[in-house]
Amino acid sequence: MRVLIAYDGSKSAEAAIDDLVVAGLPSTGTAMVVSVAEVWLPPADSIDDTSEESSAYIESIIREHREKGERMLASASILAKHAATRVQAALRDWDVTSEATFGSPAWAILEAAESFNADLVIVGAQGHSVVSSFLLGSTSQTVLTEAKCSVRVARGKNELEPGLGRILIGFDGSKGASAAVAAVASRTWMRGTEVRLLTATEPSTPSSIGRFVTPIRKAFTETETIDEKWIAELADIALAKLRNKRVDARLHLCPGNPKDVLVHEAQVWGADAIFVGANAMGGRLARMLLGSTASAVAARAHCSVEVVRAHEQSKASNE
Repeated sequence: MRVLIAYDGSKSAEAAIDDLVVAGLPSTGTAMVVSVAEVWLPPADSIDDTSEESSAYIESIIREHREKGERMLASASILAKHAATRVQAALRDWDVTSEATFGSPAWAILEAAESFNADLVIVGAQGHSVVSSFLLGSTSQTVLTEAKCSVRVARGKNELEPGLGRILIGFDGSKGASAAVAAVASRTWMRGTEVRLLTATEPSTPSSIGRFVTPIRKAFTETETIDEKWIAELADIALAKLRNKRVDARLHLCPGNPKDVLVHEAQVWGADAIFVGANAMGGRLARMLLGSTASAVAARAHCSVEVVRAHEQSKASNE
């Protein structure tokens, strides 16, 4: 497994490193810590001392900007190396490296993730520093939306113990939900870890006129019954896969809007992490759409949220 960890020196970024020990990661793998200096560095050859068109003033501005950028890049390098030391302590048998880069934080992280061929990108829920800024709604939101691999928005806890945990999976029977189940099943958990498949069902309501027409109301009720039976059958398959990993897996059906239900149930149950698919199929059952549910849950949840793309699972099956 290849994991990229975005680090900016904030408390949120530190919490993301703490979160590694409860993420169910395998005993071995490759990790890279990336810190971004939020600055543009002019190319070295952008200053042409022999050019008659370049004024001394412009040349001095370019030099000053580049020197400032190089200082910020050096600070980013120090941060990345510091974080890599902490990551190595958490993932003892992993191959851990660090890298400092510059530019727009979100796009620099995305570029690094693609070059690194990452299976998973980990970012803090929010943060800020002189080097870069991670705000869910800006950097983290862009990474969530644009990444080609899974993304984990990590929130650490005050007392983290790599023992029994509680994992909530948003399940709607879609390909994305199946990828989320596969991601959880591929991780390493303590025996007895509790896993809940949570299906949020939004009742199909006929129009104001249709609700008083018995055939129409009956048709909607029958359709909902079929949908629930269908999701239960798919859930049985998912539960069997999870139970093979010796976890206590169960299905929960909850009425309501998926983004509200997932956040609420995770809070009440005391979940350590929520796994949701990055995409979903249509239907009246709750949808895990990245532009709505997944991003809303990532922003509002009290715990870590991992948005899973099938990319990670297809790579794992080919290795």
